[in-house]
Amino acid sequence: MGCPPSVQSNAFVRPTAKSARYHAATMKAASLLCCAAVIASAQVKEFISLDMPTPACHASTVVELSSGDLLAAWFGGTKEGAPDVAIWMSRRTANGWSTPQEASREPQVATYNPVLFHSADGLLWLYYKLGNSPSSWSAARELSRDEGANWSAVEHLPAGLYGPIRTKPLLLRNGTILSGTSVESYGTWACWIERSTDNGKSWSRIGPIAAPPSLASRPAHPGEPYGIIQPSLLDMGNGHIRLYARSTRSIARICQSDSFDEGLTWSPVKPTELLNPNSGIDAIRLPDGRFVMIYNKSESSRTPLDLAVSADGERWQDFYTLENDPGEYSYPALIQARDGDLLMTYTWNRKRIRFVRFPLSLVPR
Repeated sequence: MGCPPSVQSNAFVRPTAKSARYHAATMKAASLLCCAAVIASAQVKEFISLDMPTPACHASTVVELSSGDLLAAWFGGTKEGAPDVAIWMSRRTANGWSTPQEASREPQVATYNPVLFHSADGLLWLYYKLGNSPSSWSAARELSRDEGANWSAVEHLPAGLYGPIRTKPLLLRNGTILSGTSVESYGTWACWIERSTDNGKSWSRIGPIAAPPSLASRPAHPGEPYGIIQPSLLDMGNGHIRLYARSTRSIARICQSDSFDEGLTWSPVKPTELLNPNSGIDAIRLPDGRFVMIYNKSESSRTPLDLAVSADGERWQDFYTLENDPGEYSYPALIQARDGDLLMTYTWNRKRIRFVRFPLSLVPR
């Protein structure tokens, strides 16, 4: 798939020296518009439901099932933190998304941040949080042996164990699960790793992975939190794991840390070149070694929502803007389908959940 010949080659008269810069700018603008049009026509971009069952919704997750169907979950209710907030789900088949159904509810307390994933034994897990606020929440989980048709009874996890805090965990080739988690205490936030070598039966906890004060571009205001949370983990190969994390606004950059022993120890946290307005991110590593990030390209706003690609995980190129209108487009979930395409869900103005299928062939090299 490519741009029309009229844009690619002979659409413009050979420029004079006087007009060379104008010509180059015009060609670049035409090329960008063309590529955007090609992408827009090739991708699938849809709402999971136009008629959501709750006034507000947020923090979606998506997983591909063995049948090729997709399963998405999110939390929804009156507003974030309200006691009527429950976990909701929808399944996408060849006929589209099913009507959202309530999947889990805690009596008289809010739920948050569902995460769906498969362990190495083929079980499908749903982890989520529950409590009055992130500073005091606990975690719960359910499992399915039939790809989400039926779920086990809810299991509340021991205090201090959260499972994947917002993004999918990393499943290593030997079956080890690395869950990126975090703690949001008063004035200070930090990431942790929960590690399981028995498909989630038991866990060890590693951390904290914390941002040093030197990363702040400005002093934090009194009571304002400082640090990093909600890490996304990538397998770099040969025991090397890369962590990318959301940061508070006094840092205002996506941060990273590295482990060279499968998540047991971690390097000092450092900022990347990617902006972050204290908003969720997600990332994947493609089989050919490239990295793809979905994030809010801003220091202060949850718009725009962009896709970026990197050959080395250090230098990034934005290649597509998913949303750029005023509003909130946030908390993305990103996975790669078995056919190679990128699949993502994200919050659309706290009112709906949007799904995008992005062709792998359109990710720049």
